[in-house]
Amino acid sequence: MQNILVIGGGFAGLNAALNAADQVGQNGGDIAVTLVSNSKYITMRPRLYEVNPEALREPLRPIFDAAGIDFKIGNADSIDSSQRTVSLQGGETFTYDRLVLTAGSQLKPLPVSGIAEHGFNIDSYDAAVAFDAHLARLAGAEETPGADTFVIVGAGITGIELALEMHTRIASHGGSAAAQRARIVLVERDDVLGLEMGDNPRPVIEKALAEAGVEIHLGSEVSEAAADHLVLSNGARIDTASIIVTSGMVASPIGATVGVDVDEQGRLPVDEMLRTQGSPEIFAAGDMARAYVDDSNLAVMSCQHAGTMGKYAGHNAARDLMGLETRAYRQPNYVTCMDLGAYGAVFTTGWDRVVEASGPEVNARKRMINEQLIYPPEATSREEILAARRIDENGR
Repeated sequence: MQNILVIGGGFAGLNAALNAADQVGQNGGDIAVTLVSNSKYITMRPRLYEVNPEALREPLRPIFDAAGIDFKIGNADSIDSSQRTVSLQGGETFTYDRLVLTAGSQLKPLPVSGIAEHGFNIDSYDAAVAFDAHLARLAGAEETPGADTFVIVGAGITGIELALEMHTRIASHGGSAAAQRARIVLVERDDVLGLEMGDNPRPVIEKALAEAGVEIHLGSEVSEAAADHLVLSNGARIDTASIIVTSGMVASPIGATVGVDVDEQGRLPVDEMLRTQGSPEIFAAGDMARAYVDDSNLAVMSCQHAGTMGKYAGHNAARDLMGLETRAYRQPNYVTCMDLGAYGAVFTTGWDRVVEASGPEVNARKRMINEQLIYPPEATSREEILAARRIDENGR
């Protein structure tokens, strides 16, 4: 029996495994589908800025058991493409006939003295829960200088969403009085907020931050971090017990072991079928893949692209192994929906991110995305699960 091996149980990996199993079943292939993940859960990573991060994950095994997919827990750390093997920490090795690499991404480290020791982040489930426990400790501790100051380093989408959620998160542990006292500081090395969002939604974002009383330091970097303060590149000192880093992401380092050149974000170059260039038996998707969504735009590290890309990677890996025609990955319709806390949300369309709607009226749309769209299918019958994650008539 041949084997399709999927590494990573996030949005891309889940959809890759389900679509591979679906194609094998539809075409009578004698192929096993195996997924290896370092967690038995899928984390709702786009929601980790929210209150109660402990609730933001779902078990994977019921889905894979119902779909007939072999599910293994382990940390994959290297690939030998010449032998078609993947090695796990601890020494276990898996072989593959086709590999789908969906190991995701991780927080880009900041080369700042003290930041690793004293900084928090919300990049992973464990990190987000640890930060929430820190907020709970602060709520029950004696007042100290900087205890009411929360410094977020990085004003991309995650940093802005967290800044605008912080009063709610503080109130959930310390009450409304603590939230009202809190000083929320946003530090960004660029001269504008949300650089990757472009100019169109920026006035809306700036208004939301101003209404929330968020203090903004643009063109600034952190030069030193300690348990009770940080120092900015202009020499300013901010007393704080809470430094939260949202400085962007890089792909999992396992991609660099494939033996092909990765880009500056650690992503593998892939063709339109999502085959890794130079290793065509390896498909990559999600944050691991440098993939074009259309003729000119690259996919971004987001669940919006990861989920759909995973569908194509699993679909194509299975059909390629069975000698069947594959399907070019295309996802030209691009939207963003950004949570702006008490202000509401902003919804944009296209790569120019034209604002279609903003304010409280967008809250329902954001909740639908966060609470329904990104969640895995319920574990019912095999056919219902597989059908829920097939590439639809719009190519998504």
